[in-house]
Amino acid sequence: MNIWCDRVVDADGVRERVRFTHAGGLVAAVETDVAPRGDDVVLGTVIPGVANAHSHAFHRVLRGRTHAHGGDFWRWRESMYAAAARLDPESYFELARAVFAEMVTSGYTAVGEFHYVHHRQDGTPYPHEMERAVAAAAESVGIRLTLLDTAYLTGGIDRPLAPKQERFSDGSAGAYLDRWHELRDRVGHGARLGAAVHSVRAVPRDAIAQIAAGLTADVPLHVHLSEQPQENADCVAAYGLTPTELLSEAGVLSARATAVHATHLTGGDIALLGEAGASIVMCPTTEADLGDGIGPARELLSAGARLAVGSDQNAVVDPFLETRGLEMHERLAHGARGRFAPAEILRAATDDGYRSLGWQVAPLQPGGPCDLVEIDAASARTLGSHPTELMLTATAADARRVIVGGHTVASRGRLADGTSPAQLLHDALRRFP
Repeated sequence: MNIWCDRVVDADGVRERVRFTHAGGLVAAVETDVAPRGDDVVLGTVIPGVANAHSHAFHRVLRGRTHAHGGDFWRWRESMYAAAARLDPESYFELARAVFAEMVTSGYTAVGEFHYVHHRQDGTPYPHEMERAVAAAAESVGIRLTLLDTAYLTGGIDRPLAPKQERFSDGSAGAYLDRWHELRDRVGHGARLGAAVHSVRAVPRDAIAQIAAGLTADVPLHVHLSEQPQENADCVAAYGLTPTELLSEAGVLSARATAVHATHLTGGDIALLGEAGASIVMCPTTEADLGDGIGPARELLSAGARLAVGSDQNAVVDPFLETRGLEMHERLAHGARGRFAPAEILRAATDDGYRSLGWQVAPLQPGGPCDLVEIDAASARTLGSHPTELMLTATAADARRVIVGGHTVASRGRLADGTSPAQLLHDALRRFP
């Protein structure tokens, strides 16, 4: 069936009375100013599909459990390692399914899972079981997945892996690439396979260059970048380069590259990322929760980079709160409103988020994914909002219907089959007391 929308709000503005014809999960044709037909799925106000461009699904275990500990990012990281130690393919599937269900019912239609829990706790390999578990979890709830399979080789610059990090590592860049290329043929479950270098802390300079050269140009390549000042200090001490300069010299920076966080940058770093046309994934709720800082989002966009948003540790799963965090953090940092135009905010959540996950055509464009989110434009939160500013007033509670590939996958807070994400989360979290 075709999809008819009373109003479509995207980065180009507002269109009225729009019909989308879809085939194979993609938009085949778009008609504007037409009446609905009897066989159409009829929707109200919609936006294009929203991409969660950076997620660590298993971090959801820590929600509401670490605040009393205090400390900083490094203190929090110890709790994260403890959660990772409890994962096996069965529990990972169950947890990821629950987290992806929460995402899709909240209004996310695609996710980039930054995945590095590859092996058993002692580092002995699983035959791609962890990766396939994540892919199966996404398929089971109907969210699009780009599995960002991640290289993780050291415990810090010039430091060996700690025992708790062994299961993340393939041992060398060559071994990582061998496993990655084998996985490309085996991941299955409709997932796209991307790649990631965890960080300049976790992958040496020569290995970063080897990995970048060993992947074809169509593969999205992500990396955590300058999330903490200590990373910058260690990188400059070891290499005489900032992390961004190191990535540039290693051949990473290009239009296929995505830097996550990019919080503590120099002016030169911003220029390099902008000149490369790289994507930047800001994760406002995580960057606030962990005390990371506020990154130079406006400066990066003005320099030529593209912005996207991610939920990272999944302490909050709400695409509307995450996206308007871009603007709110800018207001806090600069004491001014309107740092981003509404269209720029929406483009980050939709078109450019999908681009960072390897999609060359944006959702709801001919040839692009037939992915969209119907928003309740008459709720207590949204009533009176200009259509172009709904991303600044709505929350996940206003995601009425979520459509991926032309098919309804979630409606009014539940999956298409009526399953509650809360029940899935309840069952999954029993494994993590």
